[in-house]
Amino acid sequence: MHTLAEIAARFPVHRVLAEARLDILLHLVAALVAGGAIGMERSYHGRPAGFRTHALVCVASSLLMLLTVYQAEWFPGSGDAVRIDPTRMAQGIMTGIGFLGAGVIFKEGTTVRGLTTAASIWTTAAIGVLVGSGLYYPAAVGTVLTLGVLAAFRWIENRLPSHQFAQHRIRFARDSVMPEADVRALLAKHGFSVYGLTYRLADEGRTFEYRMTIRTADEVNFTNLARALAALPAVREFDLFPAGD
Repeated sequence: MHTLAEIAARFPVHRVLAEARLDILLHLVAALVAGGAIGMERSYHGRPAGFRTHALVCVASSLLMLLTVYQAEWFPGSGDAVRIDPTRMAQGIMTGIGFLGAGVIFKEGTTVRGLTTAASIWTTAAIGVLVGSGLYYPAAVGTVLTLGVLAAFRWIENRLPSHQFAQHRIRFARDSVMPEADVRALLAKHGFSVYGLTYRLADEGRTFEYRMTIRTADEVNFTNLARALAALPAVREFDLFPAGD
């Protein structure tokens, strides 16, 4: 029986290959952890680009940098015999894919949707560049990590504590306006904090309107607040637009 060290000494090429694969794996896992950590902070503060979006973008960037780091494996050349930069092809591909990704992002009220889909398209393009260059191992690892982000990270993201934001507007008849203190008390009763409260007269002065951004830690509070506002005779109209990815 031979030890692993003896086997590695007899087969130095295999040892180098194993070290390279470990290095690639460490690069991609580190990118996943770093992007996920940043995205977790963004998700906690209720930002549209959150946990999965940041993780995907970071992994894709790491994949493309590996294309440059291991360029000698897929584009051999030495000295002045070759005077081209093949990584420009990857740069052009990713620039073009950016337009495709922008096409799946849309805004509905104050809610931005499609960011994770756009990030997954960008990641898929990066994997395709690696496959086309013959770097199958980092492409395979990137594919597995991407699937993990899209599937497993959704489960994690749904269970992370986070702040939920919404744009809120309430209208009253001008002669029966609810005092600001009462509006704030109503919102606080249902678990909301108020930011950026503004006032407006509408309908040629017949309607008084409060506009604000509200925040809560529980998404169910939106439903409870809507029911409470609908039951108030003084409220002529209200809008409640939760923000999210």
